[in-house]
Amino acid sequence: MDEDSPLVVPVLLSQLEVACQTDVGRQRDHNEDYCSTRTNPPSVTSQGPVRGLYILCDGMGGHAGGAEASRLAEETLWEQLEASWFNQPLSGEWNLNFRHQNLLPDEETICDAIFAVNSRIYEINQVNSRTGSGRMGTTLVAVLIENTSIAVAHVGDSRLYRFTASGGLEQMTVDHEVGQQEISRGVDPITAYARGDAYQLTQALGPRDNRFVNPDVAFWDITEDTIILLCSDGLSDNDFVDSHWADYCESFMDWDTDLQHTVSQFVALANNYNGHDNISVIAIRVKVCPHPDYK
Repeated sequence: MDEDSPLVVPVLLSQLEVACQTDVGRQRDHNEDYCSTRTNPPSVTSQGPVRGLYILCDGMGGHAGGAEASRLAEETLWEQLEASWFNQPLSGEWNLNFRHQNLLPDEETICDAIFAVNSRIYEINQVNSRTGSGRMGTTLVAVLIENTSIAVAHVGDSRLYRFTASGGLEQMTVDHEVGQQEISRGVDPITAYARGDAYQLTQALGPRDNRFVNPDVAFWDITEDTIILLCSDGLSDNDFVDSHWADYCESFMDWDTDLQHTVSQFVALANNYNGHDNISVIAIRVKVCPHPDYK
């Protein structure tokens, strides 16, 4: 190893806790969000192999359509990954570089699963001759965990944030909307978001066929205690997370604090700011420890 290379101490995942909440908000009479959490083993309180799949969807397309789309998206993604990955035997073995064997699905497999989601919703739209705003669709953000390895996939404007002591709060996804598309083309952010259609989605699952879906998939490793936050735009609107995270980060990171209670408090505050929309959150709290064989 180069003596100037940064020192990276290999770690084991020692604890994992998950909390989830969805709220209709203060102005709507129905909830089009859908979220689910699955962890194997269900209680992770020791140094051993672990696998998790966490999915959050924000539906669109009318009272029934949006709710159906978000539910179908979660259901179909789970079906695609259940047998091929999630229910496969867990491995806690480490290689010579002190890394867990990475059994996460690769990018192509994850994208194919998302394409299957899109096709299922799209075909229902076609069969039922849904048009315009009546075509149901949904956003999707999903996290796959394999020991200390992470895969993140998303389509639309539901987000994933990461918080660590070294990096602070980081938005790990880029919204698929007109404003961000303009920024990627070199337009300054103020001009890009001055457009009347700045927040219009450029991608969603269901309204169009697979030629128009390009999921973002990213991989990274957990190297320190971490909070992973998945949320619908009902929480992230008006820069809510960035503006109010500092008041809650200690509670989120404190293992003596009930994570579900903290999530509920966060959602309640978000209702004061963004109660115009449904609000959904999945919080994943991960604790790591140095590998005992590292010298």
